[in-house]
Amino acid sequence: MFNKEQDVFNVLLGSVSEGVIVVDALQNITETNASTDKMFGYDRRELIGQHLNVLIPNNYHPTHAAHFTGFMKDQERRQMGHGRDIFGKRKDGSTFPVEAGLNPFQLDGKNFVMALVIDISVRKEQERKITELNAELELKIEKRTKELNDSVLQLKSLNKELHKENKRRIEAENKTKKALQREIELNELKTKFLSLVSHEFKTPLSGILTSAMLLGKYQLSEQQERRDKHIKTITEKVHYLNNILNDFLSLEKLELGKVGYKLSNFKISKIVNEVVYNANMLLKEGQQIKYPEHIDDLSLTQDEKIMELALSNLIHNAIKYSPDHSIINLEIKQNSTQTTFKVIDNGMGIPENDQKNIFNRYFRAENALLTHGTGIGLNIVQTHLENLGGHISFESEENKGSTFTITIPNQFNP
Repeated sequence: MFNKEQDVFNVLLGSVSEGVIVVDALQNITETNASTDKMFGYDRRELIGQHLNVLIPNNYHPTHAAHFTGFMKDQERRQMGHGRDIFGKRKDGSTFPVEAGLNPFQLDGKNFVMALVIDISVRKEQERKITELNAELELKIEKRTKELNDSVLQLKSLNKELHKENKRRIEAENKTKKALQREIELNELKTKFLSLVSHEFKTPLSGILTSAMLLGKYQLSEQQERRDKHIKTITEKVHYLNNILNDFLSLEKLELGKVGYKLSNFKISKIVNEVVYNANMLLKEGQQIKYPEHIDDLSLTQDEKIMELALSNLIHNAIKYSPDHSIINLEIKQNSTQTTFKVIDNGMGIPENDQKNIFNRYFRAENALLTHGTGIGLNIVQTHLENLGGHISFESEENKGSTFTITIPNQFNP
C-alpha cells in the first residue's frame, strides 16, 4: 500500500497497542499491524488483500455494507457502534466485543479508511460482574430491610407500652434505610463514573494517536495545511482532556468541602479577554464571539478564577452546541449591587423535557448524547456561584438556541 517511508510506517504500526486496519474504498484490507493479527488470530500479513467481511460476524454483513457506503460518502471521523454493541470475528469463527474508531484519509488520490480497533472483552466482563454485584446487593438490601421491618413489628407487638423506645427504633430503622440507599447510589455513581472516564478519555486519545501518526506522513512544504489540521486536532483533544481533569478535581474539592475562595477586586474586562482569547482557539468554522460593549470601567470583588471558570464553561458550551458560521453573543450589565452576564447562542437548544435536569450532575440532554462532555460542568458552576452569593439560570428552545444568565453580587460578603 505505502511506497514511501514504509519503514517509518511499519514502526508506527508495530508500536500501537490497538489494532490498526486500513481498507480501500472496496473494503479490501491493505494494511494491518501485529496487534490486529494477534487479536483476530491470523498470521502476520495473512489478512492483506482479503475483504473486510472476514473480520465481521456473518449476521452483520448485510447492514455493514450500507454503513460503510454512507461513511465513505460523508468522509468524517467517527466512532462505530453508537447505541449498540459491535463484534469482531476471529479466524476460528469465534466472536468478541470491540470498539472501533474510523478515520478516513486520502493517499495518492485514493480513498482509504483507518480503523483503530480495541478488544473490550475484559471491560464487558467487568460490566457484567458489576451488574451481578449490584443485583446481589439489592437482594441483600431487600432481605435486610425485610428483617428490620419484621423486627420492628415484633417490638411493637411486644412493647406497646414503651412508646418512646419504639419511636427511637423507628428512627434508627429510617436511618438504616437511608444509609443502604446511599450505598446503592454510590455504587451506581462509581459504575457510571468508570464508564464515563473510559469513554471520554479513550476517544480523544485515539484521535491524538491517529493525528500524530499521520503528521509524520506530511513532510512536503505544500502539505502544511494538512499538518496544521492534525496539529489543531491534537491541541483541541489535549485541551478537552485538561478541562475534564479540572472538572473532576473541582468536583472532588466541592464534595470534600475543601474549596477556599480567594476574593480580590478585578476588572471584568480582564477575565473576559482571557476567556475569549482561549475560546477563539476552539471556534468552529465561521463562528464568532461578539465582544460585550462598555465594560472597561466595570469591576468585581469576587473570586477571579471562579468567575473565569463559570464564564468559560458557558462560552465553551455555546461553541460546542452551536453550528458553523454562527454568532455567540456575550452581554454584560452592571448596576449598583450586582452584575449580569448573558451568553446567547443559536445552537441546538435544550429539549423542554430535559430542562429541569440540566444542572444535575452527570446529566446530558437527549440531543447532546453524541457530543463529548461529562455532564458535570454546569453542576460545578452552579455550586460555586451559589457559594459566592450568585445564581445561574437559562432560557432555551430546541433547535433555536439558549441564553444562560449569571447574576453575581458586585462584592461578595462571606
